[in-house]
Amino acid sequence: MTDRNKKLQFERGLLWAGIFLIVITLLSGCKFQTKDPTGSIPPNMSLQMTFQVVKSYPHDPTAFIQGLIYQGGYFYESTGLYGQSSLRKVALETGEVLQQIDLPPETFGEGLTLWEEQLLQLTWREGRGFIYAQDDFMLFGEFTYRTEGWGLTHDGTHLIMSDGSHRLYFLDPEGFQVLKVVEVFYQEQPLARLNELEYINGEVFANIWQTDQIVRIDPETGAVLGWINLAGILPKELITPTTDVLNGIAYDPKDNRLFITGKNWPLVFEILLIPDSEIE
Repeated sequence: MTDRNKKLQFERGLLWAGIFLIVITLLSGCKFQTKDPTGSIPPNMSLQMTFQVVKSYPHDPTAFIQGLIYQGGYFYESTGLYGQSSLRKVALETGEVLQQIDLPPETFGEGLTLWEEQLLQLTWREGRGFIYAQDDFMLFGEFTYRTEGWGLTHDGTHLIMSDGSHRLYFLDPEGFQVLKVVEVFYQEQPLARLNELEYINGEVFANIWQTDQIVRIDPETGAVLGWINLAGILPKELITPTTDVLNGIAYDPKDNRLFITGKNWPLVFEILLIPDSEIE
């Protein structure tokens, strides 16, 4: 065999070895992307995700949902609109409103989170946050902030707030001072309209206002970790003139359940996340 033929044979061998390594890498990366009927959020999700509805639950279609959390078999909800804003406790299975307190008519309810048996609720443009006791909704304090209030969650150490921009604000849950700001970029562009938030397994899930998309964000860097496409989750026959946009993310860490709803939607959906590549 000539030296030239030996060289070609060696180069072909390297090429096939490289292809083999790429295939093995891709296959190993897919092994944890299989559908898991026992949990709605598989680890190490791919960049692009879609959904499968596991179950739907009845919900008040007049509730203009701005904040949604799950705790102990119940939803706690913040509803919006001036003169209609409220804080509610809702039965998961039936959608029955078990407890409700109305906000002052000059305020527009927004994001909601539970911090150490206290429900913290934002308002849109009023710069007022309300502090309630979880058990009886007794209002026992307020806090202020300088931006608009959109979404609210926490990571166990900080409150995390959105204001409709591409920024996430990390607040001291005791004094409510802004401790740091993380900017979210996607493809080198600021990702604005971050709205309802939920902290899930070390990530911030954020609804992008007026879209059917939820973005997964690294709270340390602001990097986009993935997208969840929820287009079509609400059946067309349930859409009415008062039906508004997707808005509402809640997570049950005990049973690994993810819940999704929207403003004036008649249902809350428990969903399973699956990679786009698995949809035929």
